[in-house]
Amino acid sequence: MVFAGQFDLKKMARVAVIALAASATSVLVTACQNDPDIDITKLAAETDPPEVLYNQGLANLNAGKTTEAARKFDAIDQQHPFSEYARKALVMRSFINYRNGQYQDAINGASRYLNLYPESEDAAYAQYIVGLAYSKQIPSVTQDQKPAFKTIEAMQAVVTKYPDSDYVEDAQAKIRYAKDQLAGKEMQVGRYYLERKEYLAAITRFRTVVESYPNTNQVEEALSRLVETYFAMGITTEAQTAAAVLGHNYPDSQWYADSYKLLQTGGLEPRENGNSWISRAGKQLLGA
Repeated sequence: MVFAGQFDLKKMARVAVIALAASATSVLVTACQNDPDIDITKLAAETDPPEVLYNQGLANLNAGKTTEAARKFDAIDQQHPFSEYARKALVMRSFINYRNGQYQDAINGASRYLNLYPESEDAAYAQYIVGLAYSKQIPSVTQDQKPAFKTIEAMQAVVTKYPDSDYVEDAQAKIRYAKDQLAGKEMQVGRYYLERKEYLAAITRFRTVVESYPNTNQVEEALSRLVETYFAMGITTEAQTAAAVLGHNYPDSQWYADSYKLLQTGGLEPRENGNSWISRAGKQLLGA
């Protein structure tokens, strides 16, 4: 990846900066060698100019030394909080937290960056980090899906606010994954109700999948479960409509084959009722 804010400093200026920093460090170390209360190992981080610390942080990050890189970026924030490099260090520190699996810290840091610098060149990247951190916390469909909702919210902000950024394509992929997880959660609950013959509750869940998550991998099963549920309730016109919509969008699906066989046991076949909510929702499906 390309890290934000890498600069090509003029050679002479860079040499002068480093020379001054080295001189200052030498003086401080000499003055403090006999003072037991001063940790001389931290003097460089406290006295180096922000641009030197920033480039050292990037070098450590590229070398895989994330702990040392984080220390450099933190030093900039602490010692030079109003510098341009403090802004750049904040977003890089958020990235390090994300890489290290410290997802809430990554979210907090990137959110702080967005609050302070909403129009900066790295705002899109900060927003993307928030989305990535939430996406990494999405659990299995058996658990609470709050991180999936948060992922969609954060990544949709990337797509909407920064449509020309390099992160849009992956943001859209993360949104699709999160929606598939939410649809999977609805299916899990719907199957539970269906097994208990709580048909109305089951239909509510399957309907949510068809209407709210039409472009997910869960739709085929949701339509098939609607056939099964409506058939069990004796509402055959809706069962036939669900099967017809399923067959129209996914003719080679095993779910359609199973639904067709189920209808045949009652002497029925797929037949779409254009006035049904299922027919209207069917026009938005992935296979339409």
